[in-house]
Amino acid sequence: MNRPGDFEKRVTRVLRRLQPGEVVTYGEVAEEAGFPRAARAVGNLLAEGREELPWWRVVRADGSLAAQNRTEQVRRLRAEGVPLSGDRVIRRRGGRR
Repeated sequence: MNRPGDFEKRVTRVLRRLQPGEVVTYGEVAEEAGFPRAARAVGNLLAEGREELPWWRVVRADGSLAAQNRTEQVRRLRAEGVPLSGDRVIRRRGGRR
């Protein structure tokens, strides 16, 4: 059984393991954290603006950007060498970018 606070700790652990240039979806983060149906909750956690977490490396399932500050997300992703097409990350089929 999960204790209160487990969700945030586990999601934070997953996010901190992301390397520069690596992009994942909200659902992938939730799955890896052990909460496979909590993609929206991951988004809510990131929306809190915790700058120590690499929020810019998380996108929607279709690769589109979801951050409130898309300009900053695009800037950071491009700086890490992530290919973009408009407001969408070009992801490899069946896996992380």
